[in-house]
Amino acid sequence: MSKASPGPTPGFLVWRLSTKWRVAVDRALAPLGLTHAQYSLLASLLGMQRSGQQPSQRQLAEHTGLEALYVSKLARALEEAGLVERAKDPADSRAVRLSLTEQGLDTTRRAVDVVQRLLGQLLSPLGGLDSPRTATLVAELTTLLDVPLDAAVDASRPAPTATRP
Repeated sequence: MSKASPGPTPGFLVWRLSTKWRVAVDRALAPLGLTHAQYSLLASLLGMQRSGQQPSQRQLAEHTGLEALYVSKLARALEEAGLVERAKDPADSRAVRLSLTEQGLDTTRRAVDVVQRLLGQLLSPLGGLDSPRTATLVAELTTLLDVPLDAAVDASRPAPTATRP
């Protein structure tokens, strides 16, 4: 028999923090007409373009951790808004390459500024964006994100530890 956790589990805290962050970003970007998911796609696309890439939708999905179908849906909406151009890949007829339009570049730069200010506010209790505590947090979160997940978890089997997330 397992004992109940005396406080919030790490899984619960990560979920709460991610929910808080998503809501805060959605609210902050609303004046620009963007959602958090759209921002994630645009900011990632900007970073990839700066490094000389014109990623496919699949590459952008892998980079962001979003489902390929969702990236396709987001890209179409962003194309309709005039922020993204979608073009067939000449080397692979199944692939669609994405790039920012001039309007998309301007909007994304403004959105990045908004989100950076928000991030500074969120990280102020740790000493700000450039603090050693923030660097440690980033390293720990990166470690957790690098852990591969099993494709299926058997819900009928008990968890291997005494505490459950």
